Amino acid sequence: MMQLDRIRTGRGFIAALDQSGGSTPKALNLYGIGEKSYSNETEMFDLVHAMRSRIIESPVFTKDRILGVILFEMTMNRKIDGMGTAEYLWNRKGVVPFLKIDNGLLEEADGVQLMKPIPELNQRLDDASSHQVFGTKMRSVIKLAHRKGISNCVQQQFDVARQILAQVLVPIIEPEVDINSPDKASAEALLKDSLLANLDSLGETQKVMLKLTLPEQIGFYSDLISHPRVLRIVALSGGYSRKNANELLARNPGLVASFSRALTEGLNIHQSKSEFDSVLDESIQSIFEASTIKVNT
Repeated sequence: MMQLDRIRTGRGFIAALDQSGGSTPKALNLYGIGEKSYSNETEMFDLVHAMRSRIIESPVFTKDRILGVILFEMTMNRKIDGMGTAEYLWNRKGVVPFLKIDNGLLEEADGVQLMKPIPELNQRLDDASSHQVFGTKMRSVIKLAHRKGISNCVQQQFDVARQILAQVLVPIIEPEVDINSPDKASAEALLKDSLLANLDSLGETQKVMLKLTLPEQIGFYSDLISHPRVLRIVALSGGYSRKNANELLARNPGLVASFSRALTEGLNIHQSKSEFDSVLDESIQSIFEASTIKVNT
């Protein structure tokens, strides 16, 4: 109940520290660790866990500005300062942990990339609950304004969401619209219609979260934000720079950030502790302000 109240009413944003196998090399490279610095996947994940631990343990990474953190499964199963990562976040930091539960994307069809099957879903959800995780996140991608493809994408998300809700966890549904889509606004319109229809099909006590691309039209998701089945809507940076993502976010009342690359922008393994904390503090503060102080348009 404390985690629910924190997510429902707290001020701040959700940090996405859930890079998986495909996105980890890029995240490490931006952090100053090239692919020649590790020789196998184990060493790669050791390095990215060290990066995430450095972020989470920083004195500027606190519940005053951070509501939650999305974790990769391997991160959840590792430790920070002798404690499970999710437990460390909640018990030491007061920050709500979420778990990325998808297995990546299928090849594009009908203008979308659906999620790969998740045969280990039930075990993953059981493990999440045992680590005091509050909710989950799963991502699919929309590239074109294809009605059938978008409908299938959203349907798949809600089918899995119902399994997650049955395990008393809160799903973050993330049908990302590619910011480079040639018909992004049209895709967003189709997506919103499909989301509203599926939200209306949920039970009265069921609530989900949505993670959506910053929209072309300011305030476009206001009817989703006010929907009784929506606990909260967070926005992904989607490849925008932190500056651009913050500017777009600040113009959309009711949205808060769930940034990944935009959050860690400027961090480097070679920075001293004070340099690292200063850069991270500036990043957190700018995203916090964009999530909580809205610009009149």
